[in-house]
Amino acid sequence: MTKQFASVWTKQPRQPKASGLRREQIIAAAVEILDAEGLESLSMRKLGAKLGAGATSLYWYVANKDELLELVLDEFWGMVQIPEPEQASWRELLTTFAYSLRATIRAHPWMSSLVGQLPSVGPNSLRLSDRLRRAFVEAGFRRVDIYLASATVLCYVLGQVIPEIAWAKAYSADEIDADGVLRVMDELAGDYPELLADYRATTSTDPEVGRALAFDFGLLCVMDGLQARLRDMSESG
Repeated sequence: MTKQFASVWTKQPRQPKASGLRREQIIAAAVEILDAEGLESLSMRKLGAKLGAGATSLYWYVANKDELLELVLDEFWGMVQIPEPEQASWRELLTTFAYSLRATIRAHPWMSSLVGQLPSVGPNSLRLSDRLRRAFVEAGFRRVDIYLASATVLCYVLGQVIPEIAWAKAYSADEIDADGVLRVMDELAGDYPELLADYRATTSTDPEVGRALAFDFGLLCVMDGLQARLRDMSESG
């Protein structure tokens, strides 16, 4: 049987009860818990305790935890910076968006577990999507290419940052023995001396620098690819 689409955004927000809690307070407190302890630690009981209210009182505002997480996810999209399309070229706008999205995910890594699992149809998400749409229209993209191009940039950023988050979750910087990694590489990849030489020559001693360089390189390739696509479209009429 087809599952009916449902979202917290299709419901009228309820007015605060005598407790005086407002939806904005609930979202802000949930974000604080998520930032401090991660997605696994968030519960309605813990959120209620942080707000000085019982968990049952929160259900006046959200029917379940998924609805709460929808609100939190839209709060995340509101943190991502993107200029108005009239204020920047499409490449400048997308570069600003990509770097802001990367920084915001790194600051709030719980987002990586929510994107794609919950609908993003809140006001912040729609506002962001509309700015991206208008930027691609201004650039010259047409019809479905507008949305495919937008998704390409979004997926690039997610593809770069989510492995960073997984790595950071599994290991702290102090736990990584760089010299030990090199010794293991020497042992396991001894049959590939050129590969080993490249690894030693190109691997940054500062992982953050290496990640930033990789992100810059990939983003430039994405931008150049989209520009080439535009050029091919204009030449073909």
